Amino acid sequence: MLARVAPWLQSAKAGPEIRSGHQSGTLRILAAADTAALTELAASDPVANTFLLSHLEITGTAAPTSAGAQILGVFDGEDLAAACWAGVNVVPTGVDADTGPEIGAYLARTGRRFSSIFGPAEAVLSLWSELRHASPRPFDVRGDQPLLEITGPSAVPPAPGLRKSRPEDLDLLLPACTAMFEEEVGYSPVSGGSRHYRQRVLSLIKNGHSLVEFDDSGQVIFKAELGTVSSNAVQVQGVWMNPAYRGRGLSAAYMSAVVDFAQELAPVTSLYVNHYNAPARAAYESVGFTQVGTFATILF
Repeated sequence: MLARVAPWLQSAKAGPEIRSGHQSGTLRILAAADTAALTELAASDPVANTFLLSHLEITGTAAPTSAGAQILGVFDGEDLAAACWAGVNVVPTGVDADTGPEIGAYLARTGRRFSSIFGPAEAVLSLWSELRHASPRPFDVRGDQPLLEITGPSAVPPAPGLRKSRPEDLDLLLPACTAMFEEEVGYSPVSGGSRHYRQRVLSLIKNGHSLVEFDDSGQVIFKAELGTVSSNAVQVQGVWMNPAYRGRGLSAAYMSAVVDFAQELAPVTSLYVNHYNAPARAAYESVGFTQVGTFATILF
């Protein structure tokens, strides 16, 4: 018999089982003792699961975080079959059409609100099939985002001017980061105040994960972030070209330079892109990226 629904935040002890209507397996909140099993599950697809692998490498544990994020696990007997990060964002790992609705139904019962759900398309959309009944209307559902990777050298000479951002670049870089976010997501990340977003950009700079080139007037020409980094793969995010420089065939050389920086950290460079963004997809293909999967993103 499965126990009653657990509280949202569990201690480092293994959480109790969580009642589910789908019964594809035992569902519970993961704890420190589950770290090895979770790492093994995520490592089965290190490109798709870069987010979770990065978290495990930084923290060393599957236990809930001090900020309130936790990882749900679906077990087949004693074996961890699927997992899902549930914090500000929802990020499934190893989730399929059977386990996704079970996790989505549990998240719906918690009443939590999330800013996004992203990951392999089958996982995201199956989870959303249940969570949508208790969720606010999403800003956008992007169900077809090719997941791309490159493992060798770029096919295009890199742009020589791209460099790591420096803390003194922050005030010049922040408007470009804000513009990229607004173009991609549809609203401003600083509409409620800039402190949090400013700190996020500064953190990327301090970690050496922000890349930029400025023109002579101090305007950003191009910028990108090595947004999620594990020892296996780097996921590139925040790619943005100043509109004044678009249409000049510069993107491929800049992405080639991004790959060079990323491959100093991990052997695989990856990203995912909206299927309808034909110019970006063409630039990535010319650099040498190939599709290895399909992501989906739900934005709130």
